[in-house]
Amino acid sequence: MNKEHFSEDEWKAIGQAIARLRASVMAVTFGVVGGLMLFVATTWLLILGPTGGSEHVGPTLGLLANFFPGYSVSWSGAVVGLFYGALSGAVSGFVLAFVYNLIVVFRKR
Repeated sequence: MNKEHFSEDEWKAIGQAIARLRASVMAVTFGVVGGLMLFVATTWLLILGPTGGSEHVGPTLGLLANFFPGYSVSWSGAVVGLFYGALSGAVSGFVLAFVYNLIVVFRKR
């Protein structure tokens, strides 16, 4: 739609209706989802066991050890991955909400 269909007051109401995100809520949400995803991915690979004639379980997921010290595709690594997934998810959620809110503020000007 173009601007001709809305009055100036309607555009002002639309601008005020654009919600700002709460960075803390986004951080908690992304943190929980990120931690659970890495935990479930690790435990899923451990339950499946080695595949394709390989001796190792999840060599590709194991590469995360380069970024997350202490992580491995093991039961203890799943707990460590839960922490790192939650941490990286929380940081990502906070940054996403912060940038979104900056864009909303600049668009209202």
